Amino acid sequence: MPDTAPSRFPEIVPLGLDGLLVRFADRFAEDGNRAALAFRAAVEAAGLDGLRETSCSLGATYLRFDPRQVPVERLEEQVTGLLEGRDWYHAPLPAGRRLWSIPTVWGGADGPQLDTVAALAGVSAQEAVAMLSVARLRVMTIGFAPGLPYLGQLPEIWNLPRQTDLQTRVPPGALGLAVRQCVLFPAQTPTGWYHVARTAFRCFRPESGTPFPLRPGDELTFPAVSAREIAALEGDPDGGARCEVTG
Repeated sequence: MPDTAPSRFPEIVPLGLDGLLVRFADRFAEDGNRAALAFRAAVEAAGLDGLRETSCSLGATYLRFDPRQVPVERLEEQVTGLLEGRDWYHAPLPAGRRLWSIPTVWGGADGPQLDTVAALAGVSAQEAVAMLSVARLRVMTIGFAPGLPYLGQLPEIWNLPRQTDLQTRVPPGALGLAVRQCVLFPAQTPTGWYHVARTAFRCFRPESGTPFPLRPGDELTFPAVSAREIAALEGDPDGGARCEVTG
């Protein structure tokens, strides 16, 4: 069992009449997220009776089932059997993962709080860009707004609390940073996350057959480009991103 998870985990928690939540941690950690992603993939591959939907949070897997087809006690037995079959905290991540390289302009008018974040982390703005633009961040989960990814995990120096006044309003494609994570905003949003950069990437594409281009388990990097280059990419939903299958 990893240090990040108390001994009671993993645990199975009923949710309403048709749901189970399998929790792997009570706080954000890489191994808890790994376990949630790997277990979700295993559940879907197992073809459990009555299963209708699965999803993941930062450290849990949600299962929605049809209680008319399978009693919750039976589903809990199957889920328990899967949990006992392996160490989920060190399990391989699901297959089909992709690495996205998304052109990003850091600082300036497109990242007006980069200097603040760098100062809080104890580095220069140039050092911050050098570190953050090459960081390889996993899509830990998608939520809050349609298609919005939570990306992690950054080194400890980026463990900065979110702002509390919610005065920051970010544009679509903005990259926010706090609590060792980044988020990529799909729409103009008031937020407590520090606005450090901007992309032309669209996380939510309702007109598309694939409205959410990113999937939990994917990885993203944000290589630095100029504001002029980003402006030239505005008409491209991928914002000039390159994508390759890695797992």
